[in-house]
Amino acid sequence: MKRTVTVVGAGLIGRAWAIVFARAGFPVALHDVSAEALDRAGAAIESALADLESAGLVSDPAAIRANVRTEPDLAAAVAGAVYVQECGPETEQAKRALFGELDRLADPGAILASSTSGIVASRFVGDLERPDRCLVAHPVNPPYLIPLVELAPGPRTSVETVHAARALLTDAGQVPITVNEEIQGFILNRLQGAVLNEALRLVEGGYVSVDDLDRTVKHGLGLRWSFMGPFETIDLNAPGGIADYAGRYGPLYKEMAASQAVPPDWSEAAIARLERERRRQLPAGKLNERQQWRDQRLMALAAHQLQMRETSNDQE
Repeated sequence: MKRTVTVVGAGLIGRAWAIVFARAGFPVALHDVSAEALDRAGAAIESALADLESAGLVSDPAAIRANVRTEPDLAAAVAGAVYVQECGPETEQAKRALFGELDRLADPGAILASSTSGIVASRFVGDLERPDRCLVAHPVNPPYLIPLVELAPGPRTSVETVHAARALLTDAGQVPITVNEEIQGFILNRLQGAVLNEALRLVEGGYVSVDDLDRTVKHGLGLRWSFMGPFETIDLNAPGGIADYAGRYGPLYKEMAASQAVPPDWSEAAIARLERERRRQLPAGKLNERQQWRDQRLMALAAHQLQMRETSNDQE
């Protein structure tokens, strides 16, 4: 018997999650309180699947689409589901109310996961009857192209729930990681925040332009980071590995950290300066076009990585 998954919320992230699970063969019930959102979801999913087929990432979009049904009734949507992915409004109040409904309606053994980008689980599941089956499963947008999922349990989430969620998401083709203790922003956004804060400091200090800062990442750090992380990077950047690297460059990083301790300026005036420079590079009317270009490049990268994995498996 196939395991059924429910996605609550048919917006951008909810539709993307539906594609993730349907692509892996899971029957998916996609729910939203808005009939209009459910009506739009089908066409949006079909369009995304057509793009994935063009990139060579799926071979039968019609079969994948057939795995997704829209369901306006929440009780019917979660009935029989082994896993529920919540994609509702990004407020504690909304999530607390929605998880209260899910805890009441979902099967006792169902895992309840939130897509929240930064609200820790204990802030919205503390009063539930079964907080042990609840956790955060934070994706990276769009999750059908970027597979990382941050599993962030709350203090009362059971170890069994984390293990089961990790196994199911792996079966769905994602790459889950576990956040061992609750922390604001989880892991990815804290790393991204550190880079963004330093980028702001460097631009505000007049050391580099916005465009050249972006060039530094996409033509420098980003090339390595697309296939290995920062620890592996430095492990390979010194003859004797990571300890050798730390001996050579640790004092430099420690000295730089002192100047990075002061938060950068995130004021409206500072962001307005960034906005003006970005709009000179990319007019507001072309944002959607550039977002589509980004997704096309991510598809090409995903196809390349898939080909490399298949080639590696063939050689083993």
